[in-house]
Amino acid sequence: MSKSLGEMTNEELWQLFPIILEEHNPAWKEKYIEEKALLEKVIGKSNIKQLDHIGSTSIPNIIAKPTVDILLQISDDADVEQLFNNMLTAGYGYCKVPKNPAPHLTFLKGYTQQGFEGQVFHIHVRYGGDWDELYFKDYLSKHPDIADEYGKLKLELKSQFKHDRDGYTYAKTNLIMKVNSLARQELQNL
Repeated sequence: MSKSLGEMTNEELWQLFPIILEEHNPAWKEKYIEEKALLEKVIGKSNIKQLDHIGSTSIPNIIAKPTVDILLQISDDADVEQLFNNMLTAGYGYCKVPKNPAPHLTFLKGYTQQGFEGQVFHIHVRYGGDWDELYFKDYLSKHPDIADEYGKLKLELKSQFKHDRDGYTYAKTNLIMKVNSLARQELQNL
């Protein structure tokens, strides 16, 4: 009997779900719009402060993991326990991130015991706020030269960290922090 995803070690998961990069696909925007409609139904529009397509799939002409990241900002009075249960019922898996306390929750879709299946989504649930991801997206969308630099870095790192998602993410940190700083200076009060 094979292990469930929740029973697998990071190393086992990284073998099953390697780093994959693709050229920008305009269909990712449509996938976001479809998933946004589903989230509004599952969560209830009254509980949602804002929904945004974030991450590299939201940035034109940049190489990306084919994962549609969505920032779901919830209202301060949203019932987090009900939201949690509704997301699980709707087919999302919960990704526990201990250093990010609720409601900084992450839900995933598109991961199976056989590997990736269909479109992969990461839903990042937080209270409304001034989040770096929005600055990052807008800055790279306005600065294709920096977006290209980021894409080249990701290609280099893929060869080093194909089966080490934490290593891949950590190795991008310095450039991401630099971009976030530049973005906040240029795009104040996004």
